[in-house]
Amino acid sequence: MKAYISMLRGINVGGHKKIKMEDLRAMYEALGFENVASYVQSGNVVFDSAETKPAALAARIEAQIAKTFGHEVLVFIRDADDLRRIIAGNPFADRANINPARLMVAFLNEPLTEAAVDALAASDDSDDEFVVAGKEIYLYFPDGSGRSKLAAALSGKKLGTASTTRNWNTVTALADMASRE
Repeated sequence: MKAYISMLRGINVGGHKKIKMEDLRAMYEALGFENVASYVQSGNVVFDSAETKPAALAARIEAQIAKTFGHEVLVFIRDADDLRRIIAGNPFADRANINPARLMVAFLNEPLTEAAVDALAASDDSDDEFVVAGKEIYLYFPDGSGRSKLAAALSGKKLGTASTTRNWNTVTALADMASRE
C-alpha cells in the first residue's frame, strides 16, 4: 500500500459543488482505500491504495464523485514522495522576506508547454513570481492573490492544462499526513 494525496478542484467554493468531507471520506472507503483522512473543506484527501498508477486513481475517483455526488470534478493525485520533493524544491525557501501565507503551489496533470509558460509570464505585470517545476508551479503573491493577473491566468485557458492550487500551509500539512508510518 502506498500513501496518496488527492486534491479535488473547485469543490465547496462559493457554495458550488458542495461535498461534505465526511461523505467524501466514506466514498473513498467504499472504493476500498485505507487510512482515509481529509484536510480542510476544499477536497484534500490522504489515503492508502495498492494501485500504482496515479492517473487510474484519479479517473476512478472522478467517476465515483460523479456517480455519488453528481459533480464533474477534476482530481489531482500525488504521493508522499512527490510532496516531499515539492517541499524540498521550493525555490522561495531561502528568501527571508517570503510570507508563507502568500506562497502557493499549482498542481497540474501535465507539464506546461514552453508557449504556456511564456503566456503565463506575459499575463503578469506585478511583483508576483512563479517558477515552473515539472507538473507544479510555485507561486508567490506578495500582495495576495485576490486581484492578481497571474492568479487569474491560472484559472483560464492560458495553461493548456487544468490546475488546482493549494497554499503552502496545506501542502506541508498534506505531506505530514501522508508521511505517517
